[in-house]
Amino acid sequence: MSSPGESAAPAAASRAAATRVLVVDDDPTVAEVVSGYLDRAGYLVDGAADGPAALARAAAHRPDLVVLDLMLPGMDGLEVCRRLRAEGPVPVIMLTARGDEDDRILGLEVGADDYVTKPFSPRELVLRVESVLRRTRPGAAARPLRAAGLAIDPSARRATKHGTELALTLREFDLLAFFLRHPGRAYAREDLMREVWGWDFGDLSTVTVHVRRLRGKVEDDPARPRLIQTVWGVGYRFDDTEAAAGTATPGPPHPAPEEEARS
Repeated sequence: MSSPGESAAPAAASRAAATRVLVVDDDPTVAEVVSGYLDRAGYLVDGAADGPAALARAAAHRPDLVVLDLMLPGMDGLEVCRRLRAEGPVPVIMLTARGDEDDRILGLEVGADDYVTKPFSPRELVLRVESVLRRTRPGAAARPLRAAGLAIDPSARRATKHGTELALTLREFDLLAFFLRHPGRAYAREDLMREVWGWDFGDLSTVTVHVRRLRGKVEDDPARPRLIQTVWGVGYRFDDTEAAAGTATPGPPHPAPEEEARS
């Protein structure tokens, strides 16, 4: 009679063969712990201790997700993230020992989909990995969405503006899809974090940065957004009515909600 561990091994191996995670960290203890937890969760894990090695690994076997340390020797995590994204879309979870808000925002600005500050719970990291990967594989029933010259095909993870493909990160795509599904309704950043990221708590600057990045890709004038509008004291609203009609009167640049609070 086989043991429970033996019977579970084939199922784990099957899941692992389908999902490859690249762990990039120069701290061997952190890398070992993270890789061990991901391996036990059923993922096929590759490892690298620096930027060039990470890029080489990714070129040899394209990962489904990258867990990437910000502070790497030589080439830092930000540059690694940029180069990985230049080769094609891949979800990235950034790790760092620094909890400073500027560092978090830097990671998000280069396209990281999530950000975890050391020390962290390996189990929580595995849950974050599962959450990010789950959102890269939408159900087959997801319908295409269109509004104001924008078109989204959730099943193909493809977005276009007036027929030109948009280079969106995982979270930017999900955020745009959510806005297109719920036009005209204002959402607080807490609501967007829960609905788009699937988190009940977290750093709300994550939402702010992604809205700013998304505006830069879908708005004709990101400083005076007509599609993704700031709702003072609330959050954001997708409104294509005026933009589609071409009758909107340009207003002042829209700051993010927390910037409004500071003013």
